[in-house]
Amino acid sequence: MGITCSTKVISQSLSKPKNNEVNIYSNKSFITEAVEKTGAAVVTIDTQRYVKKRKFSRNSQLFLDPYFERFFGLDLPNDNRPRIEQNQGSGFIFADGLVMTNAHVVDGSDKVIVGLTNGKKIDAKLIGQDFFTDLAVLKIEGKGPWPKAKLGDSAKIKVGDWAIAVGNPFGLENTVTLGIISNLNRNVTQLGIYDKKLELIQTDAAINPGNSGGPLLNSDGEVIGINTLIRSGPGAGLSFAIPINKAKTIADQLIKIGKVIHPMIGISLIEESNTERKNNVIKVGYVVPSSPAEKSGIMVDDILIKVGNKDIETASDVIDQISKNGIDKQVNILLKRKNKFIKLKVKPTDITNLQND
Repeated sequence: MGITCSTKVISQSLSKPKNNEVNIYSNKSFITEAVEKTGAAVVTIDTQRYVKKRKFSRNSQLFLDPYFERFFGLDLPNDNRPRIEQNQGSGFIFADGLVMTNAHVVDGSDKVIVGLTNGKKIDAKLIGQDFFTDLAVLKIEGKGPWPKAKLGDSAKIKVGDWAIAVGNPFGLENTVTLGIISNLNRNVTQLGIYDKKLELIQTDAAINPGNSGGPLLNSDGEVIGINTLIRSGPGAGLSFAIPINKAKTIADQLIKIGKVIHPMIGISLIEESNTERKNNVIKVGYVVPSSPAEKSGIMVDDILIKVGNKDIETASDVIDQISKNGIDKQVNILLKRKNKFIKLKVKPTDITNLQND
């Protein structure tokens, strides 16, 4: 008797490796190939801020007690002289000489220097920054050609997809970490952040200090997000990125007009689950005084049913519809107050107008 085995089964399993897995007959993994496509476009961003001498007299009584220095953050006399503060972050070239990064990386800087992977360091100027989405665009002062990252489509990513974070943490150029997409459309208010207007991609790919502004890649090496936040303390190990589709929209406005318009009506939202209907109830938690919402008659505890032509299921639905509507025309809102349905028209304004009021 002899033993035979089917070569057909073996050849099939070796000739058709699963997508995104390392091919044992190849010297490169999909991670290596993805980084090779985009790595040259990832840059280091060095910033310098000139801190002027504080105007205190040498015999100031404040300097007699060191606790004043700790409590008020004042400089002691020996340190009371001009100095330069330096910081570092990451970014990537997405168009001819244009770099995308986080606003907090370059905020308040007097000088910005972009470091390329070939070792060159070139001055850059700030085209524009948007605090509410934490995005900034820089222009490299020099002639190209420049390596450019390919931008993907963040609307196509799914939970469980590969996520590759690239950046320069602690000044270590082109550091790569691997993880998966853990969640989509994560509202920053869930993270205790109330001064930003962001819905983020959550990933377990490690993002360390200095990675801010660097790209988050998919398995094909396309940029799907911008690394921006790290969860520290309890629950550490969570990282967050701004979806590239949102970033492209913001960058386009910064390039064209130098700022970003954020349509708002002046309300905060509370999302409550309804166990009976098995859906969410979106309520008004606060109405800004003198805002378009207050002027139109919207009140605290009103339940939002419809904004524009969109049935409201999440707080994000409200934000999206207000943003799409813009500030030049009114938007129809259907809300429920106690047991009564009410129709209103509200004309959004830019968020800076709400702040000024």
